[in-house]
Amino acid sequence: MTENRNHVRLGRRAFLTHGTLVLSTASLSSSKLLADDKTPRLRVGLITDLHYADKAPARTRHYRETIAKLEEAALQFERDEPAFIVELGDLIDAADSVDVEQRYLKTINREFSAICKDRHYVLGNHCVDTLTKDEFLGGVEQKKSYYAFDRGGFHFVVLDSCFRGDGQPYGRKNFQWTDANIPAAELEWLEGDLKASDSPVIVFAHQRLDVSNSHGVKNNADVRKLLESSGSVLAVFQGHSHQNDLKEINGIHYCTLVAMVEGSGAENNGYSLMEMEADGTIHLTGFRKQKSHAWKRQR
Repeated sequence: MTENRNHVRLGRRAFLTHGTLVLSTASLSSSKLLADDKTPRLRVGLITDLHYADKAPARTRHYRETIAKLEEAALQFERDEPAFIVELGDLIDAADSVDVEQRYLKTINREFSAICKDRHYVLGNHCVDTLTKDEFLGGVEQKKSYYAFDRGGFHFVVLDSCFRGDGQPYGRKNFQWTDANIPAAELEWLEGDLKASDSPVIVFAHQRLDVSNSHGVKNNADVRKLLESSGSVLAVFQGHSHQNDLKEINGIHYCTLVAMVEGSGAENNGYSLMEMEADGTIHLTGFRKQKSHAWKRQR
């Protein structure tokens, strides 16, 4: 299989032609919001479920168009200058061979890595459908699948739910996507990490921590218990189900972001800018299909 470069280039021009006015409007409203409020804010760019692949559309998923959609998001992030960008999983879609999958990953990560030096990858089930975790992480130059870091007075946690119920990591088609779990070792690490931090916390995940259906982490009640007991977690940002959703459970907001891959054309894109104030207030400015939200710290 070879990459359809002509298709990608044509799609990119078409998206930019169709999307320029909308992008300008969004940028102006975002800039006005920032100008009206002089309180310093930490800004974070968020995208999820790109599912890039050089293959024909399947139902509502338009894999090749992801590159053009990502370029539109990159232009917006260039205007807003987030401190870092997080990709919430399923950066690539499944391929029928390791070589092809690595080519998908190289192609989309070349575009994504050009947006911001400080970037973070959450593992999604499609990221490790054909590849192993080590192969995916090596391809994006990220050392670990779950870890934590600090920026601007906030503590950020990246989780990995790509484990089977028996504790084995996903990789090379050895799993069912509905069997997502956070294993005991990661739970122990999470508990210790939250106890060690005295800053407000934001969590990034792929599979959902707020539902008990097929898109949810099987043991997400155990995860939520740790998040709630810390008293410092403000919100969880997640993907996987491809839809806008927002739930509040025991003082923590669980915000599910819309998938970039869904639908054809610029009007079906989706990405967002999260802004955090020192008092824990969170503003999410959504673009295209992504809804906007705002909430104050409840703890």
